[in-house]
Amino acid sequence: MTDRHTAYIVTLEEPMREDDAEATLNALRQIRGVLDVRPVIAGMEQMSGAIRMQAAWRKALYDLAGNGPSPSQS
Repeated sequence: MTDRHTAYIVTLEEPMREDDAEATLNALRQIRGVLDVRPVIAGMEQMSGAIRMQAAWRKALYDLAGNGPSPSQS
């Protein structure tokens, strides 16, 4: 038996202005089987997630520069 998909989450590369997003929203609505498309408004949740991701990358790059690649990466 196979799983059934009920939804997909699409993440944009960068936040898009609401007035520029209408064509993207309409294109997603044209996909067969799409019932509804609702934008996720950028807020503190997205900002805090982006800040945590940037901090993790910064730490990883700092560790790489200071210690070189880990033994599992060489």
